[in-house]
Amino acid sequence: MKTATLALLLLTLYSCIPTRIAPKIETHKIVETKKFSKELPQGYGFAFEDPKDANEFYSYVNSKYDLAYTEVEYNVPFELDGEKLYLSFYECERTTKTINLIPILVDAKLENDGSAPVLEDFHSSRNGQWYIIIKVRDAALKDVLNINHEQHGVLKKYLESLRQEYLATHHYNELNLKSNSQ
Repeated sequence: MKTATLALLLLTLYSCIPTRIAPKIETHKIVETKKFSKELPQGYGFAFEDPKDANEFYSYVNSKYDLAYTEVEYNVPFELDGEKLYLSFYECERTTKTINLIPILVDAKLENDGSAPVLEDFHSSRNGQWYIIIKVRDAALKDVLNINHEQHGVLKKYLESLRQEYLATHHYNELNLKSNSQ
C-alpha cells in the first residue's frame, strides 16, 4: 500500500514530461543561429523574446530606419562608429511541448473498462514563445556578432539599446519625431 501511494504521489508530481523546452532569455543572448533554429542562416544572432504581436518588429525597423516598407527584413544599412553595417532580422517561434501522464492513464483505465477515451485532447500540451533574431554583417560580409570581430562589443551595446527602444515604444511614429528633433 505504501509503495502504491508513493508511486501515485511521484506520478502526480512528475505527470508532465517535457519533450521540448523553449529557452528563457531574460534580456538578450548571442546564439548560434543554426542551433537556435534550422531555418536560420549560418552564423551568430542577437536573440531576445518578443512579447509583442506578429510583425511589430518589422514596423519598428521600418520606422526606425525610415525604409518606406522596402527591404525591411534583410540588409538594412546603418552606421556604427563610422562603419556601414547591414542588419537582418528573423521572427522565430520555439515551443515547449509536454506529455501529460494523468490524462493518458485515465483514458487507458477507461479503455480497459470498455469506455471510450475522453481526455485525448489533453495527452500533450504545446506552448509557444516568439523570438527576434538579429544578424549583422559588415561591408566585407563578415559576421559582426562573431566574438572575434573588432566591433562585436560595440554592436552588442547598440543592439541592446535597439531592443530596449523597441520594447518601450508603442507608437512607431514617435521614432520619426525623435529623430527629427535631434
